[in-house]
Amino acid sequence: MLKRLDFNGNPHVGVYCKANNEIAFVEPSLPQKDLKEIEKALKVKVIELTIGGSTIVGSLLAINSNGIVVTDFINDEELHIIEKNFKGEILIIDDKFNAAGNNILANDYGAIIHPSIKDDTMKKIKETLGVNVKKGTIAELNTVGMLAIATNKGILCHPKIKEEERKLLEEVLGVEAKIGTVNHGMPYVGAGVVANEYGAITSTNTTGIELSRIEDALDLIG
Repeated sequence: MLKRLDFNGNPHVGVYCKANNEIAFVEPSLPQKDLKEIEKALKVKVIELTIGGSTIVGSLLAINSNGIVVTDFINDEELHIIEKNFKGEILIIDDKFNAAGNNILANDYGAIIHPSIKDDTMKKIKETLGVNVKKGTIAELNTVGMLAIATNKGILCHPKIKEEERKLLEEVLGVEAKIGTVNHGMPYVGAGVVANEYGAITSTNTTGIELSRIEDALDLIG
């Protein structure tokens, strides 16, 4: 299912929410009806969360079925919410580039990370997510988590991705990568889409052509 939904009028839904196939962590200020829409579209349990008191959960947390990587300024109460609702591995990232959602693009087959993340941090990410991890860029930019959205069925990425970057994404994440935009031409598709194998959410600004590309790239048709 593909659902168009703004978060309190904000079109950058991927900044405020992050999901795998079972759970979605979302900023706590949304109306109950919007939480139910997220639950229905993605077929997940929805958990309200802040990280370090911030609502930008999607920028600060990366997730797949095996693990979660979260920024190091998460507090104990917030960490407890994650631990109570997620049974996999949890890594509190200790790195200069600690906005995990911005800097990690992951599914259950692999992960691409910001090129400047330390090698020992990269090893910990690999252990936590349980997948092969490579450093890479998209459109020659480093914040790979904001430049693409990946599920176990496909990848939608920045339209200016280079061919060698696309090949690395497909090799590491194990699914086909296609290009597109959201929010009427915004290339930072990771900031504008929340998705898993079952569905996707993007803003009401996203055009019909963009919706078709999201459906195609993430194999949501049918």
